[in-house]
Amino acid sequence: MKLTHLYSAGLLILGSYLAQAQDHRFAVDNPKNPEVTEYWDPEVRVITPGAIPSDAIILFDGKNLDNWESAKDGSPAKWKVADGKMTVVGKTGNISTKQKFTNYQLHIEWQSPIEPDTRKSQGKGNSGVFMQGMYEVQVLNSYNNRTYRNGQAGSIYKQSAPMVNATSKMGEWNTYDIIYTAPKFTVNGGIDTPAYVTVIHNGVVVQNHTKIQGTTEYIGQPLNPVHGPGPISLQDHGNEVSFRNIWIREL
Repeated sequence: MKLTHLYSAGLLILGSYLAQAQDHRFAVDNPKNPEVTEYWDPEVRVITPGAIPSDAIILFDGKNLDNWESAKDGSPAKWKVADGKMTVVGKTGNISTKQKFTNYQLHIEWQSPIEPDTRKSQGKGNSGVFMQGMYEVQVLNSYNNRTYRNGQAGSIYKQSAPMVNATSKMGEWNTYDIIYTAPKFTVNGGIDTPAYVTVIHNGVVVQNHTKIQGTTEYIGQPLNPVHGPGPISLQDHGNEVSFRNIWIREL
């Protein structure tokens, strides 16, 4: 190719580049151009939705407790597994996931046992779901069972009462869908951003981006120890509460 042809080709390429650059500047500088506020990359990750989303981690599928351990000492979890559910065995202690998490969407279903009317208030169908092992969403038979409002089903225990009582009848299944954002701490141990939680109980929002004040203590005020990722823990409160279909999506 002759030098003049190369020179001409170069001018064409340069001209095309300058034209594109000019079009880009026009797009950016023109507030009426819709492309200014369109973002294409990176493309949104694709998952398959359904009863269990394709990116969910299965924590309990009704078969075994391989993903769980004793919260006290890390020994094998001693709760009963039968008929597709796990059930609290009294005095065996809380159980926790072996895996630790930070921010997530958690799905868990729970069932209060059939208990006599002599059991009341906190003594009826009591258990709990603990975020990072220390922030409790209360599990309780709150169907026709009066107790303190910040201790009934769907409460952030001893902190925030649920907006409504959506508890199913004794012996029927309840569903919690929990969206949890972990706290962030400053370098000197203070709270930079507190933990927040949304709880959907049987399809009804009962906690809406609720601020968690700290650990959910039975006695005394909440504490705020500095911590990193933590497990999902389930409480042994002496009642034969059952759980099934537990999965989590990390956010």
